Amino acid sequence: MANHPIRAVIWGENRHEQVEPSVAERYPDGMHGAIAKGAGEWLGDKAVITTHTLDEPEHGLTSDVLDETDVLVWWGHAAHGDVSDEVVDRVHRHVLAGMGLVVLHSGHWSKIFTKLMGTTCTLRWRSEHDRELVWTVNPQHPIARGIPNPIVIPEQEMYGEYFDVPTPDELVFISGFTGGEVFRSGMTYRRGFGRIFYFSPGDQDFPVYHHPDVNHVIANGIEWARPDRERETPTLLRYDKDDFFNGQGYRGAFER
Repeated sequence: MANHPIRAVIWGENRHEQVEPSVAERYPDGMHGAIAKGAGEWLGDKAVITTHTLDEPEHGLTSDVLDETDVLVWWGHAAHGDVSDEVVDRVHRHVLAGMGLVVLHSGHWSKIFTKLMGTTCTLRWRSEHDRELVWTVNPQHPIARGIPNPIVIPEQEMYGEYFDVPTPDELVFISGFTGGEVFRSGMTYRRGFGRIFYFSPGDQDFPVYHHPDVNHVIANGIEWARPDRERETPTLLRYDKDDFFNGQGYRGAFER
């Protein structure tokens, strides 16, 4: 809620950094650390940022942690299958209840994003030192505030269409690459009471999370995804006639 700093959690699987020396050199504090530092420089005292990683108990995403999280930022790539279904279900419930979610780059194939989208979330890709131009197509959107048009990323992995996701609620950015491909690189969704922002720039093989404009977009995404109401899980309510306020609630499908 707006009466306290945004409580943001940057989650990273932290696997590439452990097994690939080039990634560890590029991101000595892990990609999650670079994202936290970069977003924090833009958010300042408007946010309190913490980090958690895959190999922590419950991946660091315990019920207590999520209860105190306004916005969860997700980066995963090599170990999507290692994420516990129980934790995914927990995060899913919190998003539906109002927690914000920012999904980055290869998080498009994370269990939580595919569960929320209900599609394969597949795309085309190439990792050959492409230049990416990130074009703002919705300059009125809060996530585009203060962002140059275009963002120029000198080296990046190519993500291209077709991207098998539902039609977004709002399309904020479209990217173009040196091979001629285009990609819907920044878009928003709402699921339940939660706001979701997907932003594709970022990769372990390139220093994209040291790019100030990329970090600015992530910071804006965190601000936008912040809940503006008390967290509440939508429920099925049965009402008696002429009773408009005191429905009987059910948490799921009826059981016989």
